[in-house]
Amino acid sequence: MRALDVLRQADEVLAEDTRVARKLLDTYDIRTKITPYHDHNGSQRRPQILAQLAAGQSIALISDAGTPLISDPGWKLARDVIESGHRIIPLPGASAMLAGLVTSGLPTDRFMFCGFLPPRSAARIKTAKSLSGVPASLIFYESGARLATCLQDLVVALGGDRDAAIGRELTKLFEETRRGSLANLAATYQELPTPKGEIVLMLGPPANGEPSNDDIANALRGAMKDKSVKAAVAEVSETLGLPRRQVYQHALTLKNGAK
Repeated sequence: MRALDVLRQADEVLAEDTRVARKLLDTYDIRTKITPYHDHNGSQRRPQILAQLAAGQSIALISDAGTPLISDPGWKLARDVIESGHRIIPLPGASAMLAGLVTSGLPTDRFMFCGFLPPRSAARIKTAKSLSGVPASLIFYESGARLATCLQDLVVALGGDRDAAIGRELTKLFEETRRGSLANLAATYQELPTPKGEIVLMLGPPANGEPSNDDIANALRGAMKDKSVKAAVAEVSETLGLPRRQVYQHALTLKNGAK
């Protein structure tokens, strides 16, 4: 109700897609002016918006889905507004990140939002490995078109035993959540049609104790795709916190098995 009041009283509403925003405002008979604000016009619009604020106007920012500024170009506007000495008032609403965490069944006492993983496989695996030891649940956003290959890369980088959950279209009409091990979900999405809508990918924290032989082998396979054995061993031993000699023995086994 508070958000509706703000949208009615604002001098202008900024939106990623004014057509989507107009549907929302029309539903509640709100006639406030709507103008576009997004990645492509942000640098031109921000000086105009700051001038409006300096003149005493009230500006509201909304997003097509989720919360503005979360993986969203609005943070640049927020930064400039703060530096110009104007006030920012948050209006809580739906957040796919938090809604997904609540429905995941994963630990919620400590979590890390990681945004989108890189689109290319090698960079995605490298980034995932860098996060492998974070003692918290990890939350990513992902596109439906990349979800299946992303899950495969995460299995390579992190092993298949990690608890995971996939949330789709959370807080919307076709909301669904799938839970299981990372390996199980990777296999499932290899068989399913490409999912549509907003995707939240969540991973539980790493299990306590030393990585299994499968974890070491999977990490080495990923590293050895584009690295020498020596470089791959160095990377995996550092990532998993294991002695290089131990990892090197696994690398030799993999290399000899591939011959």
